[in-house]
Amino acid sequence: TLDEETFCIEQFGARPAKYVDDLGWMNSNAWFAHAIHLNDDEIQRMAETDAGISHCPTSNMRLGSGIARIKEMMDAGVRVSLGVDGTASNDAGNMLMEIRNAMMISRLRDESFWLTAREVLWLATRGGASVLGRNDIGELSIGKQADIALFSVEQLEYAGGMSDPIASLVFSVRTTSVDYLIINGEIQIRKGCSKIDEKALLKTHNDIAGEMLQKAQQKTGINFLE
Repeated sequence: TLDEETFCIEQFGARPAKYVDDLGWMNSNAWFAHAIHLNDDEIQRMAETDAGISHCPTSNMRLGSGIARIKEMMDAGVRVSLGVDGTASNDAGNMLMEIRNAMMISRLRDESFWLTAREVLWLATRGGASVLGRNDIGELSIGKQADIALFSVEQLEYAGGMSDPIASLVFSVRTTSVDYLIINGEIQIRKGCSKIDEKALLKTHNDIAGEMLQKAQQKTGINFLE
């Protein structure tokens, strides 16, 4: 964010990218989340050092942080992936929504910087594998791990979009679960139903959230529910 950039300049006399580069942290074993306000020289330096970027468009929108220059990064050869960030700044953590938002937020810029449906899908799959330094995931091919998400296009969300199912999947908003999810060859979601006890998990999360809220109210004296 811009306030973090200002803080870094005041405290360390350098912009964030320059500071981490001076520390020797900008290299092929490192990736940086958000990277919204990089200038041309910093993008080029990212490419030269083979550092990675995790683009988190939903979080960036929720916090009003800005629009990352993803098209320029890709054109410069920077390794870019997609991330959902954390629950403090992304309530859903929905990767399919993240893919859509990555495409949509790019279209608030000049048309020359727009991302296509296939480009953002690439960022979420092969881009993620590249940033993580993994050559065993990210695509469906012989020798790779069988990580597969299957979506039925026989849904109202995709009506009229079968001339381009990939674009339809990215452009349309799907709120339900994937139909099948296979992780390393094992089916984890079948016909939209997870192997996890979702009701128990939901109760645990709600209990923890309630405890956190109660502690925050006790510590601050603020009633956050008003």
